[in-house]
Amino acid sequence: MLDKLNAIEAKYSQIEARLAAPETYEDPALVAKLNKEQSELQTLVETFRTYRATLEQRDQAQELMGDPEMKELAQEEYKQALEQIPRLERELQILLLPKDPNDHKNVIVEIRAGVGGEEAALFAHSLYRMYSMYAEGRRWKTEVDSVSETELGGIKEISFTIEGDGAFSRLKFESGVHRVQRVPETESGGRVHTSTATVAVLPEMETADVQLNPADIEMQVFRSSGAGGQHVNKTSSAVRLIHKPTGTVVECQQERSQFQNRDKAMRLLASRLYEAEQEKISSEYTAQRRSQVGSGMRNERIRTYNFPQGRVTDHRIGLTLYKIDSVMDGDLDEILDALAAADQAEKLKGSD
Repeated sequence: MLDKLNAIEAKYSQIEARLAAPETYEDPALVAKLNKEQSELQTLVETFRTYRATLEQRDQAQELMGDPEMKELAQEEYKQALEQIPRLERELQILLLPKDPNDHKNVIVEIRAGVGGEEAALFAHSLYRMYSMYAEGRRWKTEVDSVSETELGGIKEISFTIEGDGAFSRLKFESGVHRVQRVPETESGGRVHTSTATVAVLPEMETADVQLNPADIEMQVFRSSGAGGQHVNKTSSAVRLIHKPTGTVVECQQERSQFQNRDKAMRLLASRLYEAEQEKISSEYTAQRRSQVGSGMRNERIRTYNFPQGRVTDHRIGLTLYKIDSVMDGDLDEILDALAAADQAEKLKGSD
């Protein structure tokens, strides 16, 4: 590990030297590239330098313990160094883990009502609100791509994009079946019902990221439906794309122009096809060794929202929180942090 860290630090120092050279700034593209590389390595290099300084502190303190006048102070510094070294070593191991190349991307979130009729549709709407409020709290932008609503304000299915740096890294473990236990607004008898909704989280891919043959894509246009401005039902601006080899169908109808809807639909199609290919590649691995946080397949029940008891339970990591109201208002960081930590622990176990 030390050889690898020394090599990374040497590369980081080279980047610093190039950024300090005036001639570098004659090439803006090079400056942007170097700044990006520096940013990606900075936390790792700073942690490594702290680790190395702590090792030196330990060794110096050990030498000074032979001096009667310095013994007490040296023992305290030695003790502090010994406490910090294992923590820093673990941080370095985590920072050296391979990065998910999609972590920095925006996300496309798809929510569909599952078992439970109208209550499932109302729960799907609650989940959309929860993710929207989480995004708002991080000052990310949320845009609905397509939505099918019920008469009572529920959502049969919705696709929306969350734009924000690192959005996929935070939300990628949300894919799966979400279950709710509560007294429905439509229930007069006060009985607790159990309903479900499925969530799929995809990294937003550019069409250049996925090989798309125009001959494989059939485009249909239709009139937008649902609440909206005067443009609704006036022009055929909504777009449906059908990927003939796989039968994948995507729609986008929220934008005013056919061109904008087609552009969004193409990105959604690229994301769907990318997800399908990744599941195909990883299926053999996940069959042998399932990740602690699950494979993200939509048929897995990952979380239960129990309103009568005020609790939210993530079944993959055994985490239960008794703050359902704040969770439904977008307070997801405690859950998402725990899922990320569990994923890191599993990867560290796999790298041993």
